[in-house]
Amino acid sequence: MSDPWVALEPGADAVERLRALRRAHETFTAVGTVPGPVRPVVADSWRRSARAGVGPDGSASVDLADGDLGAYRAEHPLAPVMPLFRELMGTFAADGEHLLAVCDAHGRLLWVEGHPATRRKADRMNFVPGAGWAESAVGTNAPGTAVAVDRPVQVFAAEHFIRQVQPWTCAAAPVHDPRTGRVLGAVDITGGDGLAHPHSLGFVQAVARAAEAQLALLGPRAEAVGTAELTALGRDEARLVLDGRSIRLSRRHSEIMVLLARRPEGVTGDELLCALYQDESVTPVTLRAELARLRRVLGPGLLASRPYRLSRPLVSDATVVEQRLRTGAVAAAAAAYGGPLLPASQAPAVVRLRERLADGLRGALIARRDPDLLADWAHAPWGEDDLEVWRALAAVRPAAAVHSRLAALEAELAAPTGPHAR
Repeated sequence: MSDPWVALEPGADAVERLRALRRAHETFTAVGTVPGPVRPVVADSWRRSARAGVGPDGSASVDLADGDLGAYRAEHPLAPVMPLFRELMGTFAADGEHLLAVCDAHGRLLWVEGHPATRRKADRMNFVPGAGWAESAVGTNAPGTAVAVDRPVQVFAAEHFIRQVQPWTCAAAPVHDPRTGRVLGAVDITGGDGLAHPHSLGFVQAVARAAEAQLALLGPRAEAVGTAELTALGRDEARLVLDGRSIRLSRRHSEIMVLLARRPEGVTGDELLCALYQDESVTPVTLRAELARLRRVLGPGLLASRPYRLSRPLVSDATVVEQRLRTGAVAAAAAAYGGPLLPASQAPAVVRLRERLADGLRGALIARRDPDLLADWAHAPWGEDDLEVWRALAAVRPAAAVHSRLAALEAELAAPTGPHAR
């Protein structure tokens, strides 16, 4: 299978696939080993489900009901985009006898809407608002697994861990806070075997992205809450948005602002001197003169001293990527990564941060094995010669063009270099 996140590719024999999955599920629940026909994402989920103590004959329980559910939904960050979900998915769900479902970051269902007959069937397995469908509670399922791995995912029939759910097929995609990258929940389409198609996975992913864009528009603008924004990824000179002004910073001022963004508590002059200059002969007088020039660029009141710090919040695209990686939001981190941090900078602290950020993200992408995310990195200017990423991409998307590029990179690596090369 060329895309490990797709449950059933066009032209595949659904009946035979279902038989193979049922046999694999029986083998796993009996002896704990996963046979070959099971996709890696599902195999990993089965193992997590078993470790969590989920039994194949279990069922979901309702955690929130009536007034508690209503109050929780009203305050939930995804409530403002429910009209968008209904507009984009409501007709598709009703006409196809499917269900539209939205869960929170814990896999708890908040809304379940769609075809009335399908809803009645889903009620019998507690696929209802307020029910807990986290992977750790009911095993492998699209909304629960999507928030567990922070990745759009399809689950087809007997790929579900609980037998009661195996007549169903579903596709879900996580929705992130557009500012922090935190997973807010997931949007899901649930129904019959007809959903076991790449289009349904792409559909929910597009809906999730539309919701994130809508949340970004609905959220407070940076200048309205007194926050400055710094863009330094993929740029030799950073751009600062401050009180509605867009300021292009010099290279040295860009380095200073990147470092101050990471240290809101402030840094001493000695720390800043060591972070910025390779030449140990540079004196504190030089640094103070640079900071005085920066203070004039920023305007009064923003740059404080003793220690040097910013007097209002500063959101940096580099710190956003760091935060998203720390929370495991790999796809969101990749979306926010605009390229190497101040690529021309030789400031020691910036070089370390640039390398740590790039290595952390590329390592997470390789571990995630998402072909789309790997392809985005490999085809970007900073990834076109990244041998390990191309090898990872070839493993999950064995297309001819990918193998051709990988072979060329490996040949370059093997070629002799230096004065004795011929």
